[in-house]
Amino acid sequence: MRTHYTLFYFIAFSLILGCTPQTKQPITSGSNEATDYLSYEKRDDQFTGGIKMIPITTDMGTFKVWTKTVGHNPTKKVLLLHGGPGMTHEIYECADGYFPQESIEYIYYDQLGSYYSDKPDDLSLWDTARFVEEVEQVRKALKLDASNFYLLGQSWGGILAMEYALKYQKNLKGLIISNMMSSIPEYNTYAQEVLGPQLDPKVFEEIKALEANKAYTDPRYSELLFAHYYTEHVLRIPVDEWPEAILRSFKHANNQVYVHMQGYSEFGITGNATLKNWDIKNRLKEITIPTLVIGAKYDTMNPKHMEWMSTEVKNGTYLFCPNGSHLSQYDDQKNYFGGIINFINTTNTESK
Repeated sequence: MRTHYTLFYFIAFSLILGCTPQTKQPITSGSNEATDYLSYEKRDDQFTGGIKMIPITTDMGTFKVWTKTVGHNPTKKVLLLHGGPGMTHEIYECADGYFPQESIEYIYYDQLGSYYSDKPDDLSLWDTARFVEEVEQVRKALKLDASNFYLLGQSWGGILAMEYALKYQKNLKGLIISNMMSSIPEYNTYAQEVLGPQLDPKVFEEIKALEANKAYTDPRYSELLFAHYYTEHVLRIPVDEWPEAILRSFKHANNQVYVHMQGYSEFGITGNATLKNWDIKNRLKEITIPTLVIGAKYDTMNPKHMEWMSTEVKNGTYLFCPNGSHLSQYDDQKNYFGGIINFINTTNTESK
């Protein structure tokens, strides 16, 4: 692995309705709504400014995961599941620019193994079913329930969100699946047969040759991906202008978790990675709660597949980001957050 694992921090995101935002006047600092939303008074996390280290029980012992709650709204609480696996909540810090003025409460959360949480050195913990039980323990600790609990998962977080909903959707008010397909084999096909061939043929052949030789730490591999792939399909902004929060998340990523579950390759999940055969597309119809599926034109994930997913769940909506890639919360930000806010507000109104 290359020094500081820089390449794999970027690779982590290959797993990790262009609709009009609902119009709403921003709350003012003098309003009761603003006071209630921003106040930590009488809350058990006032001392830490919203941060809680939540104990998680596993077969390997008890560990703690980091969460930070922003705002207060008894009917709209969004738990953010970051991608990777092994990345951090920092990828979603841009939510600060959109959720507060809509009075949406949201919870940053580093999954077990991620930077601000405990990082046990035990490969048996990096298992999808165990992560689902972790999310359930976090939900209980934060007192989230079907009257207020929205789960937003992006990339690997989308896998985790789908798996959680298949087991525990009775606890959810709404589900948001962001930039993630429901089948890894179909993702592999899309990456290898659609996105790869869109590259210059000589570039793609060189990348494939490096991967065949497992030369993932070769600086040339990173150079080719940065120059020809990342700024097209991961984040469509010049690399020297990438947000500081994204770079910080790369710096803090846990490569052990990522490689064990996702593997090394950019073009699909291969080798012995534990997610290689993950596929729940035939189970999507079991999800009956309101569900928003987000796809983007330039994503590493097939937007047509994600649109199809929104028709497979019983109560689905599709949000298409026409300018976005895998990190649409940055490169198509207004569409992305506008669509999420509209979904939350609409669902919240319909449930009353």
